[in-house]
Amino acid sequence: MVRRWLAVAAVGMALAAPAQARTLTARVQRVTTPVATLQDVRVALEWPAQADAGALRLQAARLDAPDLGYRLSALDWRCTLTRVERGWRCEGPVRSRQGQARLMLFFDEARTQATLARGATRIALDRNAAVPDLTRIDLTAVPLTWAQALLAQAWDDGRLGAGAFDARLQVLAPARGPLRVRGPLTLRGSAFDTPDGTVAGQNLVARLDLDLAFDAQDTARVAGTLQGGELLFGNAYLAPQGPVRVEVQAEGRDGTWRVPRFLWRQDGVLAAQGSGAFDATGTLRDLTLEARSGDLAALQAGYLSGWLGIAGLGELRSRGALDLALRLRDGVLESAEARVHAATLDDPKGRFAFDRLDGRIAYSAHAPVDSALRWQGGRLYGLGFGAAELPLRSGDGVLRLREPVRLPMLGGRVGFDSFELRPPQRGQGLDVRFGLSLDGLEVAELSKTLGWPAFGGELSGRIPRAHYANDRLDFDGGLTMAVFDGRVRVTSLAMERPFGTAPTLSADIELDGLDLHALTGVFDFGSITGRLDGRIAGLRLVDWTPVAFDARLATRRVPGVKQRISQRAVQSISSVGDASLVTTLQGQLIQLFDDFGYRRIGLSCRLVDEVCEMDGLGSAGAGFIIVEGAGVPRLTVIGFNRRVDWPTLVERLAAVGQGDVSPVVE
Repeated sequence: MVRRWLAVAAVGMALAAPAQARTLTARVQRVTTPVATLQDVRVALEWPAQADAGALRLQAARLDAPDLGYRLSALDWRCTLTRVERGWRCEGPVRSRQGQARLMLFFDEARTQATLARGATRIALDRNAAVPDLTRIDLTAVPLTWAQALLAQAWDDGRLGAGAFDARLQVLAPARGPLRVRGPLTLRGSAFDTPDGTVAGQNLVARLDLDLAFDAQDTARVAGTLQGGELLFGNAYLAPQGPVRVEVQAEGRDGTWRVPRFLWRQDGVLAAQGSGAFDATGTLRDLTLEARSGDLAALQAGYLSGWLGIAGLGELRSRGALDLALRLRDGVLESAEARVHAATLDDPKGRFAFDRLDGRIAYSAHAPVDSALRWQGGRLYGLGFGAAELPLRSGDGVLRLREPVRLPMLGGRVGFDSFELRPPQRGQGLDVRFGLSLDGLEVAELSKTLGWPAFGGELSGRIPRAHYANDRLDFDGGLTMAVFDGRVRVTSLAMERPFGTAPTLSADIELDGLDLHALTGVFDFGSITGRLDGRIAGLRLVDWTPVAFDARLATRRVPGVKQRISQRAVQSISSVGDASLVTTLQGQLIQLFDDFGYRRIGLSCRLVDEVCEMDGLGSAGAGFIIVEGAGVPRLTVIGFNRRVDWPTLVERLAAVGQGDVSPVVE
């Protein structure tokens, strides 16, 4: 309509008497086109006498293109109008409150062409009167942010950022029917995100074909190749190395979206396809997915690092192949199946490893289904275990063992008496429960693996129930070690972030009747005979380093068991306890004796904020008694420093192990 009005005005003025200049003005309340509407339009055309061109000025209070999402205000275009063959051409600057550019318009009876340019950015429009509903648009080096208004029509929270794009689009705007946009699109270094940062992309390079329709039900089809970049969807971080074939079909109504089909294929790494649906909040409600990866290492690097990083497994090394299928309905997982082929998992931090994983894990929220997973061997915190198979059954939303499982470990056996796994559902996180039994594990082999002194004995026990939830592992029951002809019992055992960053362990430990002669011999502490009881309450390790405990150790008289302490052991105790010797003989005579009788030995340490609050059997003036002597010579060891720096105490213990101690005699 505007084109025709300008043409009539220009022809009329060009045919007017050449001796006089002509000025034509007009004001139109509303101009409507298939794509946009102009409000309060004013046109002024001046054609000087005997001139070949005129000066045109077109102003509009507002331009609205609701289907495209654009609104411009205070539009002002000034151009030079000239006759070109059978048509007219006008070119000049155009300004609005939203910015400025240079606009060229050409029209004749059959065609309308327009080009908007600013710097390297160019937008060209072409319309043919024979096909009035079709507009062709070519875009070159257009900043991605220029498409923000169009994106907002389909995605309110989407925010476009850096990058540019090229496109050759066809815009179909029939009088009756939806607005439709289709054509090829090329993205270069593009970025987008959402206000909460849960969905984002950057450095995206892609060649895509678009087919978008905007109506009461919006539809979209996007297909092409993603050639580079990074994507974030919640905890899913995708950074594929290499071209990826993508295809998405979507239908939106009232803020909800249904995805009848999606496809993602990166050769040799991941092939996935399926369908899904999102509610008005953007939450995934339904999903059907089938996926396969022939290279777990590449899959982890390109697709799994986000989830693994949250679990503290970002450095995990993996090999093998994986098939996956799952169904999600109304936000609840209905079924899932994973098939593992010759897979190897190895945690560089030494927390776990599995060799030659094979088999199938199947989960069902309804009908029972059986599966099994097996491995050839592995390690848990450096402790090797042998081959085993897990017979599994699932139904009612729980994955469980069909029968108890025993696997060889440290010369004995570790048994899983029960196992139940409930995946995250309806706002509840992962929930795992299991029963564990240990039978005849060799403490000597455990000590060798962990770099401890060469302890002997066996480790046995039963934990009838363990519960993992909210990144915390709690144990009922306890473990018992038969060592040094006595027993060590571990209770109140719990772990936080067992496979995450800075794992934390807490426990209470009881020592009952340990043979001190065997114990001190292992540690090269010097010789002490007798029996030792004790308790380490509130033990807390962070990243396997003690940060808190309340330890109390004391000897217990047992009929028939001698209580003697060697001079070397006295020196070791004195060094560790920051103590001095008190004897009934002159100090220089103590060197004449190899060992001494004692009545009691006791020492305690309460660790708080890297300071050990020391105590012993009782007070002795300003100090505390560590060794209470008996017989002749009668020797007593007294500690005088009740607050000892924990790192210093650890250094002293290390020095004792190396034999670097000397007594202080009073």
